[in-house]
Amino acid sequence: MNETGPILIWGAGAIGGTLGAAFIRAGHAVTFIDSDVGHVKAINADGLRIAGPILQDVVKAPAFLPAAVTGRFERIFLCVKAHHTRIAATALLPHLADGGCVISAQNGLNELTIAKIVGNQRTIGCFVNFGADYLEPGVVHYSGHGAVVIGELDGKRTPRIAELHRLMQDFEPKAVLTDNIWGYLWGKMIYGALLFATALTDDSIADVFADTRYRAVLSAVGLEVGAVAKANGVKVEAFDGFDPSAFAPGSPKAATDRSFNDMVIHNRRSAKSHTGIWRDLAIRKRKTEVDAQILPIVEIGRELGIATPLTSRTVEMIHEIEDGKRRLVMSNLDELAKVMPSTPANAQ
Repeated sequence: MNETGPILIWGAGAIGGTLGAAFIRAGHAVTFIDSDVGHVKAINADGLRIAGPILQDVVKAPAFLPAAVTGRFERIFLCVKAHHTRIAATALLPHLADGGCVISAQNGLNELTIAKIVGNQRTIGCFVNFGADYLEPGVVHYSGHGAVVIGELDGKRTPRIAELHRLMQDFEPKAVLTDNIWGYLWGKMIYGALLFATALTDDSIADVFADTRYRAVLSAVGLEVGAVAKANGVKVEAFDGFDPSAFAPGSPKAATDRSFNDMVIHNRRSAKSHTGIWRDLAIRKRKTEVDAQILPIVEIGRELGIATPLTSRTVEMIHEIEDGKRRLVMSNLDELAKVMPSTPANAQ
């Protein structure tokens, strides 16, 4: 890989904008691609402004709409919403250098989709859990530090993954190089299912996790996804106070409660009080990543013979909110609890 070549950030929103700004501040050449005309115009006119408690800065870099980009790049960070992955990966393919790679800085198991389009050898796994939001054209809010992990899909330690790890340290000095990226991605799937459940309410992440009335149903959601991960042969990894082993079959309730308490502490530290899912539903009034991010849990569970009634119902309820048929209220968690299995997953 050519370390001095420009980095292409495909999707200059919350994740891509925050990463790209850090790379620019570290002296790397960056090009932004985004499908939002107003965002592209704002970046080209005034730069990309990073707001929030971590840092405040304006960085300058060229920005283009997908149809306007030219050239080929060795490092392409794909930072679009999960449900846009297939379209974006197909669009970027002509711009990926023969020896280059696509790094999936997204939520979900999008590496599977990317690899089918660009090839396994040109796909890099990436796990990010920092807090960030797109606020308006040209402005991204970086609200809280979080885990950043990168690794080859097959777990090998290669020269390129070592180089990419050094690059990620320009954003987060504590970035981790792992030989088990799938363990982190599946750990985030468990956490992500919990976050989708919190987004059924109008309350903050920390407040929902702290409310002991809903620990049972939230635990059941996590245990359900953990059972699918275990059946899929994945050793899940911990991050940012979240202990996925607390949501594995046979895990004691005390361990699950301890993980919730740790997640409350972590989320209270962040200026990002609500999820991006909640912002999509409550503020931006648009479709969420639910079908691309947690519906695969249902599908993989079905293939493995693992029932996922809570995940399935969460997907349905998110769709109802998207369609204006359901309000964001805490009682949605009471309704979700109605499909809890009589035998808890941690008793398996």
